[in-house]
Parts: sequence; C-alpha cells; structure tokens
Amino acid sequence: MKTHLPKVNLDQRKWHVIDAKGAILGRLAAQVADVLRGKNKPVYTPHLDAGDFVVVINAEKVLLTGKKEIQKKYMSYSGWKGGERYRSVVEVRAQQPEKLISHAVKGMVPKNRLGRVLLTKLKVYKGDQHPHAAQQPQPMTPAK
Repeated sequence: MKTHLPKVNLDQRKWHVIDAKGAILGRLAAQVADVLRGKNKPVYTPHLDAGDFVVVINAEKVLLTGKKEIQKKYMSYSGWKGGERYRSVVEVRAQQPEKLISHAVKGMVPKNRLGRVLLTKLKVYKGDQHPHAAQQPQPMTPAK
C-alpha cells in the first residue's frame, strides 16, 4: 500500500478574522489552533501545514471563566538564579493583552518545528484595527 499525501497549495490559504470580544479564552484558542493546523479541511494531514492565517482582534476583551482572572499566574524565567517572575492575568492584560491569546494557542499546537511554523500564521491585535485588510480576511464567529 502507498500512503496518499495530499497536495497542499500554499496559494489557496485563506485569511480569517475573529473578534475576541466576549469570547472565552480556552475555547477561542482551541478554535484558532484547529484553523492554523488545517483540521477544518478535508486535506488535513498531521505532519503537514495545511492551515490558514488567523487574525484575532480585540484581544484585551477576551474572557476567562471562574476565578482565573485573579488566580491564574504566568511564569517567566530570566535564566539567572532567582529570576522567576509571576504575573497575574490582570497584569498581562494591562501590559500585553496579545500575549493572553498567543500563549494559549501556543500550548495547543505541536511542540516541534511544525508548531513554530504554525504560530507565524497567527496575528493578534488589541483593538478592532488590523493591517491585513489587503488580504480580505473572512469573518469567523468565536466558539461559544
């Protein structure tokens, strides 16, 4: 038996825009990760990049359920002794709201070269303006 490998045409990648206003972070990230990988297409193959580009706007208006807004912590490490730093969702949202969505999506794509390529197709912006109007992105409704 021969394994069928679909032809992934890079010219036919679509652009999608998702408004994160009022969307729940985890559900939104899972939906974005599926579109980036191409799981919504019939030519999906686990080791190929068959996904589309995704533009997420209004990143600062994404919601978290329960007490995650206060209790959830994001850790960063400088590489030095005692260089661990913990920030709450409130602090991250105030400084870099794009990091909330990009960090969640990063956790849902493969942890290898393919995953790093997939993340280059994710564009996250605070506010409702984005510089990708020339690509004519199609609106997508966030998962409920």
